[in-house]
Amino acid sequence: MFTRYCRSVLCTPATAADRYVKCHRSGADICLVDLEDSVPAPAKADARSRATAFFSSPSAAGRRCAVRVNVLTEPDGMRDLLALREYPVTPAIVLVPKVESPRDVEIVAQLLRPVRPDLELFAVIETPRGVENAAAIAATSPRPRALIFGSADYASALGIRLSWEPLVQARTRVVNAARASEVEAIDSPTFELQDLAALRREAALAQDLGFSGKIALHPRQVAVINQVFSPDAESIEAARRVVAAGQRSGQGITTVDGVMVGRPFFEASQRLLDEFDPSG
Repeated sequence: MFTRYCRSVLCTPATAADRYVKCHRSGADICLVDLEDSVPAPAKADARSRATAFFSSPSAAGRRCAVRVNVLTEPDGMRDLLALREYPVTPAIVLVPKVESPRDVEIVAQLLRPVRPDLELFAVIETPRGVENAAAIAATSPRPRALIFGSADYASALGIRLSWEPLVQARTRVVNAARASEVEAIDSPTFELQDLAALRREAALAQDLGFSGKIALHPRQVAVINQVFSPDAESIEAARRVVAAGQRSGQGITTVDGVMVGRPFFEASQRLLDEFDPSG
């Protein structure tokens, strides 16, 4: 269930058609074209039109491509959804911004699922009300495939610094809500585009909280995010030893490398091998 499906999600403005191919070839697990925050109001209609090429381009073949629509309570949000119904190539994933209740997810599903039954929805949690209702949003039917934490809008709504410490509690609530409903949890971007060390630190902190991936704003960030959210060879080997010890002990308490391990360790190690061990 928890796979490398969404270690990295690279966001590209719909108005920047010259960046589409670079996004598709970035190595991101999910390639996202944005109709919302990165597109100024006068360019919304043009962005909707341009974005069709993001999904139909030859470079998109074999890629998992997504679109972020505008807020549903705004006219452009409804226009985006109606336009998506007519796209010649439908995106695999739709990101719904500023989700505050299960009904937001249901509306998008009701409009788009008739023309794309296998469409996946990601709910962006970026307001105080959204954080309060994160558990209900994650558990709604149809269930979103992922919750995404939006740090910038949330910090702005609270009037607090856009830094790690003030936002830990909200991040934790989003992760717990996602995991309780067995969906993915994706962290917000690191906005310092040139500081890859800061990106690595923040990605590692997000992984420690339980996030399965992170949004990227530039192709240079993708490799760092993929690396942080993937186990290294030493971790793979350690997981093999734990799984083998569990098999020998009949899933009973035992020790591995001087550490006492039991069922939670066996299950976590087996999940890691199922997701990332190329030898199976």
